[in-house]
Amino acid sequence: MQASDRALCEAGEQLGKLLEQQGWTIATAESCTGGWVAKVLTDRAGSSGYFMAGLVTYSNDAKQAILGVSEPMLAEHGAVSEPVVRQMVAGAVQAVGSQLAVAVSGIAGPGGGSQEKPVGTVWFAWGTGPSNTETRVQCFAGDRDQVRRQSVLYALQGVTAFLEKL
Repeated sequence: MQASDRALCEAGEQLGKLLEQQGWTIATAESCTGGWVAKVLTDRAGSSGYFMAGLVTYSNDAKQAILGVSEPMLAEHGAVSEPVVRQMVAGAVQAVGSQLAVAVSGIAGPGGGSQEKPVGTVWFAWGTGPSNTETRVQCFAGDRDQVRRQSVLYALQGVTAFLEKL
C-alpha cells in the first residue's frame, strides 16, 4: 500500500467531505499513529465542523484513564488487539460526544514485536459505539514510518467505507 503524503491528503479530504455531507462528527483514539490520523483530518480547512478531538493514548494507563479500556482486557489480550480497539472506539465516542470514532493500536517497530504479533501488526476499529463497530487487523511491511503511514491511510479509508455504507 502506497502511503505517500499525497495519498494521505486525498484520503483525509475524501473523509472530511463525506463527514461534512452527512453531518457527522468524529474523534480519533490513537496509539501507534501518535495523532497522525487527527493531523490528516484537521489539515483540511473547515475541519472544526466535523472533527471533535484527537486522543493519543499511547500507554496502557492512558487507554484506561482516558478511554475506559479495562485493565483485565489489556492484561488478557494486550493493547494491540480487537477487544481493546473496540473499547477505544466506545471510550472516544463517550469521552468527547462525537457520533463516530476511529481507533488504531499497533506495533510500528522496530522493536516490540513477537511471534504472535510481529512488528507491523495493527488493529483498527471504527464505529458509533459498542453495538456498531467494525474491526480489522493488518500486518504492514516496512520501517516504523512506513508502518505508521500505511496505518493512517488504512484507518482513513476504513472510516470512509464505513460511512458510505450507512
